[in-house]
Amino acid sequence: MNKYVIGRIEGRWTNFVPPIQGGKFRRREELECQPSTEDDKPSAKPYDSSTEQSPAPSPVFDAAEPRTSARRRVNGASSVSRSSSATTISSVDIDTAPKMSHFDIRTREELDLDISTYPSLDPATQDSIVEKYHALGDRIRAEGLYQCNYLDYGRECCRYSLLFAGFVYFLRIEWYILSAACLGLFWHQLTFTAHDAGHMGITHSFTIDTLIGIFVADFLGGLSIGWWKRNHNVHHIVTNSPEHDPDIQHLPFFAISHRFLESLTSTYYDRVMAYDPVAKTVVQIQNLLYYPILSLGRFNLYRLSWEYLLLGQAPRKGPAWWTAYVEITAQCLFWYWFGYIVLYQSVLGGWNRFAFLMVSHITAAPVHVQIVLSHFAMSTSDLGAEETFPQKMLRTTMDVDCPEWLDWVHGGLQFQVVHHLFPRVPRHNLRKAQKLVIEYCEEVKIPYAIYGWVDGNMRVISRLEEVARQAKILAQCQKSMARNGDLGLH
Repeated sequence: MNKYVIGRIEGRWTNFVPPIQGGKFRRREELECQPSTEDDKPSAKPYDSSTEQSPAPSPVFDAAEPRTSARRRVNGASSVSRSSSATTISSVDIDTAPKMSHFDIRTREELDLDISTYPSLDPATQDSIVEKYHALGDRIRAEGLYQCNYLDYGRECCRYSLLFAGFVYFLRIEWYILSAACLGLFWHQLTFTAHDAGHMGITHSFTIDTLIGIFVADFLGGLSIGWWKRNHNVHHIVTNSPEHDPDIQHLPFFAISHRFLESLTSTYYDRVMAYDPVAKTVVQIQNLLYYPILSLGRFNLYRLSWEYLLLGQAPRKGPAWWTAYVEITAQCLFWYWFGYIVLYQSVLGGWNRFAFLMVSHITAAPVHVQIVLSHFAMSTSDLGAEETFPQKMLRTTMDVDCPEWLDWVHGGLQFQVVHHLFPRVPRHNLRKAQKLVIEYCEEVKIPYAIYGWVDGNMRVISRLEEVARQAKILAQCQKSMARNGDLGLH
């Protein structure tokens, strides 16, 4: 990023509100063309925020004053985020806030909860959190935790080879279910190495790690590493933001925030995530469909991978211009060896082919649970530009506790808090780094969220169940409004 530096700011920088979130700006050239008055002088900055013309605070980041008040509606969409209590919409007394929707009131409650739970957003406190975060980063680097231990990958390769050999052996003797299970476990384990390569956590070389990622993800697994990087980079920047984070945008299947019940616009997909009749039906029972839907998640990833490669989402310029062509080649080779040689030629009989396909894909499905586990139960509210990066990561992410001998099963995904703070630390070093992060959290007074596998899953199901309950209440409310002809109270 150094090539883009045009200057340095003295003192503390206060972010503007981006246009996509409601901020309104004029270019310097436009200001220079206008007569200069005492009240309207050209700004020394490239952009000038026109406060008198700015819209109401954005439902994404800017809370109305004071900070703890509920977000206002913009373009008909209200803001709702994390719910941490069992209170439902029906329990809110509308008379106390006649100009606010049920969801607006809910947002205020959730914001108040986060603000009371986490450190103050005042500059001094947040600057101290950042200063100590940088010191923590220096300590992690000094202790060599950014250096990859390739002996760990030697053990990984032995595990991969054993699973692949089991897949081939059982396929040859026509034990198709066992063969498919070995292949599914092989894909499950490969995901962790693809994740490392996508973060340049293996060799720290863009070209080498990209090639490793293409070989592992595209050729051996049939999933685009480029699509994953495009998606995952955004996830790391705007973690758990309903409008921006594609990792929590799963309508019509899942809604982890009440805000999805009012058809939010996704800035990642550049479309409205419509809360349509299908979503209204599925979300009301999403806690029951959670594991069955995730078990079929790999089929959706195939679709997203080809959309990325064929619809112009992959880079065509810059240092990554070549990746799409290599990925398409690797994808074709995957479907040749898996789709043609294995599924069509080696598995005999239509029913056997179907069973092989489903068992192999469902066996690999636990990785989808692991991926969403660390975020689905955490906060989706946004405390504004005043909140610093480390505090936001710690507020929106949780770790999964497990004994050290089970680390290979989770593949580093159980250390998501550490990973979000330091994404390029190789996963085999994350357990060591976790101890330092816990010490940091104790020092800056930020809660460190860590739960066991069962407890973490129960929290996710509880979140889905709560939003499903709110969806049912909303549906009942809409039916009542339709019967009574009252279309303006909610």
